[in-house]
Amino acid sequence: MESTSPITELKRLGQSVWLDQIDRGMIRSGQLARYRDRGVSGVTANPTIFAKALETSDAYADDVTGRLGRGQDPESILWDLLIEDVQAAADVFRPVFDREHGGDGFVSIEVSPEIAGDTERTIAAAQDLRRRTARPNVMVKIPATPEGLPAIQSMIADGANINVTLIFAVERYVKVVEAFLAGLEGLSKRGGDLRTVHSVASFFVSRLDTKVDALLEGKPELEGLMGKAAIANSMLAYEMFTQLHAGPRWDRLREAGASVQRCLWASTSTKNPRYRDVMYVEELIGPATVNTMPAATFEAFADHGRAELTLQKDVEGARRMLDQLAMQGVDLAAVTQELEDEGVAGFAKSYRESIENLPKVKVSRR
Repeated sequence: MESTSPITELKRLGQSVWLDQIDRGMIRSGQLARYRDRGVSGVTANPTIFAKALETSDAYADDVTGRLGRGQDPESILWDLLIEDVQAAADVFRPVFDREHGGDGFVSIEVSPEIAGDTERTIAAAQDLRRRTARPNVMVKIPATPEGLPAIQSMIADGANINVTLIFAVERYVKVVEAFLAGLEGLSKRGGDLRTVHSVASFFVSRLDTKVDALLEGKPELEGLMGKAAIANSMLAYEMFTQLHAGPRWDRLREAGASVQRCLWASTSTKNPRYRDVMYVEELIGPATVNTMPAATFEAFADHGRAELTLQKDVEGARRMLDQLAMQGVDLAAVTQELEDEGVAGFAKSYRESIENLPKVKVSRR
């Protein structure tokens, strides 16, 4: 029997692989298309990823120089570059989108992280990005902050594809799904076509372990709990996903053509060298999910990853694990809130640095 690659196996088990990286050089060289041909079926980016692309890729220098020379301000240049990259990447993945009848092949673009606390500005920015990217396989990313939730509902009700980002807590995730369902109901009331709307709920996985492990560090008796929080938390989120996409309310939406809001596992590179390099892929495999991987994690999993259904393997064990952490004084609600605050602040910092560094791109790349 012919052996299949671990990436192909993931697809067979119902999980899509997206790449957590985008830059103009990858698109122009054909590297992004080669990833697509190896089984990658979408791309996500965030302000930190784009900041790194600007810093490390030669592909932007001439464009930036020309725009600055014409007197365009750095912030609007940044958005022009990002939108052009997202459009080009969306065109690379359009064959996947068409083949999957709109179920995959998406590229995500994020609203400015500086407006994460303002619902109205988030809605206006999301509408603007949707209009400017003008591709059916673009998802607009909106953070799952309390102010982001009404914006998510509003955009879904408008028929937009939304990637809900920066989710850490299962309790917040429940509110994300509520915003998604209410948005679909709003769209349906207005006579919109639910079949055209696709959404993912993005959990930032490894950051939770980094934070919890720091609280357990230096306590030998708690060593068995290290590196366990993030996967346990994700397993409980996935259990909630199956519960929230069931019952009379969901049945009505499904019959009207709605697709589930898939769980997306982001931040899946392993930060701690003591852990297996593909841990956050192998332990989070289940139907109707997405794993968005940095290139190095993709290559590692393609080389030696084990693909089997793991997300629902031991949900009770995951619950016990989080109970044990609570008994040891780990306040998961406080940790996840801290992560959300840091995530918003970190993205805002990267965004601001990109704008400030843009005039230097032409100098440093000469």
